[in-house]
Amino acid sequence: MSDRPGLRERKKQRTREAISAAAISMFLDAGFDQVSVAQVADAAEVSKRTLFAYFPTKEDLVLHRFADHETESGRVIRLRAARQSPLTALRDHFVDGLSRRDPITGLNDEPQVLALYKMVLETPALAARMLQFNARSFEAVASALAETTAVSGPAARLAAAQIVAVIWTLATDNATALAGGMTADARSPEASEAAELGFAMLRGGLKLGA
Repeated sequence: MSDRPGLRERKKQRTREAISAAAISMFLDAGFDQVSVAQVADAAEVSKRTLFAYFPTKEDLVLHRFADHETESGRVIRLRAARQSPLTALRDHFVDGLSRRDPITGLNDEPQVLALYKMVLETPALAARMLQFNARSFEAVASALAETTAVSGPAARLAAAQIVAVIWTLATDNATALAGGMTADARSPEASEAAELGFAMLRGGLKLGA
């Protein structure tokens, strides 16, 4: 009896992944605006009602791939080592992501990842929805700063705004360069240099302490 909730959850996750995979494949083949939700539902062999139960909007079929990262910077701040500053923890995390070619850093040229990034960058509806990603990331960082440092109130929110803007700019610049034809290996030195510059600028202007 105790296994049933786990089985149900795994089944729901498989259904969710199957719907998203079908949608992204169709969007990449024909274009996001050219494929309807009804066509996706048919391809995934589910009803539109079921599809919307998993993905409230058409854009969510694509952008849920980014959802796990919305609060990532906040988690990095909360889980940083003792006496490590938030900016050092975030810098180390981002630079490590570059070395691992983590897609969230924009420095990944695997064909499917690159195609997904290009679609997001070139589709106004998807690009606009990514602003919500930034908004949730901002709230997570502001909350983490307020809870784990001496910075709170407007100062925490202003600091979070700058942090999220730098990380977003670094990742977007990498993704744009790769979408334009540059390989990840060719972009890597510039991406690392830009990351060091971005976090150095934050350290110069933000006094967050430990």
